[in-house]
Amino acid sequence: MPTIPTSVGPLGTTPSLPTLHWTESGQPCSALWRSERGAVPPKRVVLADDSTTADAAYRLACEGTALLWRGDYHNARQLLQALARRVDKTPERKQRKVAKAPEQTTPAAHAFNLHRQAQAQRARVLGMVLIPFHADYSIPLRRAPDARLACTEAWGPAPTSSEGGGPGTVIASLRDLLGMVSAHEWRKKGVEIPALGAAPHNRIYPHYGVFSPVRGEYVTLVATAPLPAVAPGQTSLVAFDIGTGTGVLSAVLARRGIAQIVATDQDPRALACAHANLAQLGVAGQVQVLQADLFPPGRASVVVCNPPWLPARPSAPIEHAVYDENSRMLLGFLAGLKAHLAPGGEGWLILSDLGEHLGLRTHAELLAAFKTHGLRVLGRLDAKPLHPKAADTSDPLHAARAAETTSLWRLAVE
Repeated sequence: MPTIPTSVGPLGTTPSLPTLHWTESGQPCSALWRSERGAVPPKRVVLADDSTTADAAYRLACEGTALLWRGDYHNARQLLQALARRVDKTPERKQRKVAKAPEQTTPAAHAFNLHRQAQAQRARVLGMVLIPFHADYSIPLRRAPDARLACTEAWGPAPTSSEGGGPGTVIASLRDLLGMVSAHEWRKKGVEIPALGAAPHNRIYPHYGVFSPVRGEYVTLVATAPLPAVAPGQTSLVAFDIGTGTGVLSAVLARRGIAQIVATDQDPRALACAHANLAQLGVAGQVQVLQADLFPPGRASVVVCNPPWLPARPSAPIEHAVYDENSRMLLGFLAGLKAHLAPGGEGWLILSDLGEHLGLRTHAELLAAFKTHGLRVLGRLDAKPLHPKAADTSDPLHAARAAETTSLWRLAVE
């Protein structure tokens, strides 16, 4: 087996990557460490190959020992599938032994917490199967795919020999690689958005790490909500899209005829994704994309925000599109809306009530937040979920998902 040298240079444009250490053929080795979940480098690493059994791998992974793969790539994938089958059986057994929920916790919230614990444990175990990458993102394993383009889309361009001291090696989890490859396929295929018109000019191409608009019901709400009148002193409607992500809502507003739209986001991946989508849809001339935390300068007649729907703490950076810890984005939007609405303008808050059904937030708390920030409700448009999980009775959160409603709240200044 080849020994990786201990002297490695930075990969790509990120010189601050941590280092993973292990011993191989009696020699100390190290490589740069990448984790999309923000996991620290494992402290214990053993080599694994085609002779490693799934039971042995599962035991090591549960103990926190990572397995650096040196065998056939397809066998590594089979091992990962075997680990998934084992870890998916574990939560059911453990949940039966868990004490009943604390009195201050609702049964729905308790079920949600158990579900998140199980998902976090699953991610930790499956993230223990590691594979190496050369500096050009090629994978030095037998029958490994050419995933260089998928890695480039997710990690940025591979370094040249003059960048950061020369070529180096990086280690990442096989699970991260599969996620990047899957995202690459989504990016090639795109997601059809009927609200954008007829095919083929109605596709959004999500980038890795940017939330895909597969929940089409909220897009339809933005496409059908009545537009307010043009504000006094303005010749046309101006719109803000707060937390634009893929840019899908800005594209919908542009297709509805709004000539001036400002789309904001903090995530560089989202900003690049929005730029690309708006350009390929032919509406880039109507939309200015800015890096900002919530609002851009100025006022608009339509201010749209689709914050993460669940007020819970993300367990990984990539989960920030789903979990809004302490309702930071939701409350920040409500707090700043009054100062950024043009006279007669409307704030469109797109929010699912899934958090209410999970006991994470109450309907009364949401209405109170509107009132606290000087806002009144002009109307509300509702849609039921269309995604497969809403009908999946095996889902631990099925009862909440089946009752879920997604709403577009039309808000105005009191």
